[in-house]
Amino acid sequence: MFDEKSHSLKMDKSIEAFSKELSSLRTGRANAAMLDIVRVDVYGQQMPINQIGSITTPEPRMINVQVWDQNNVPLVDAAIKKSELGLNPQIDGQLIRLPVPELNEERRNELKKLIKSMGEKCKISIRNIRRDANEELKKLLKSKEIGEDEEKSFEKNVQNITDKHIQIVDEKVSSKEKEIMTI
Repeated sequence: MFDEKSHSLKMDKSIEAFSKELSSLRTGRANAAMLDIVRVDVYGQQMPINQIGSITTPEPRMINVQVWDQNNVPLVDAAIKKSELGLNPQIDGQLIRLPVPELNEERRNELKKLIKSMGEKCKISIRNIRRDANEELKKLLKSKEIGEDEEKSFEKNVQNITDKHIQIVDEKVSSKEKEIMTI
């Protein structure tokens, strides 16, 4: 039998990942989650910064990364510079200070574009889940496990679930854009 809940849960997971990505984008304030998208190439694998050191925000416009292993400091520094965060690390022994600059108009517009493209990627993954669900329905119809009426009904439900999830993504995109433009 067809299980539309599993497809809905997959869409929820896409939105969860998207939300996590959004929280890593910086507004005017320092936020430890900003570093979640940065991966550092250490010990032969890509690791998040919070597994290489401790992250604190001592001031509203400052993030500190206390790197546990002295040898990883340059790797963390390079990873932060390579990221799209626009932060300029200052190294002090094993402590990396990241001053969070004010958002200027140009940076805000860059962030808006980035948010839109992240939202679009999330919508694409939601639509892919819908496509998988519809293919599953066609197989069930072909193998005569469900009738045409059931298939149409399930397809309609899948479409409704998809529409709801895409609407959530659009709302998150516009609220994050407002947040960035009002600071």
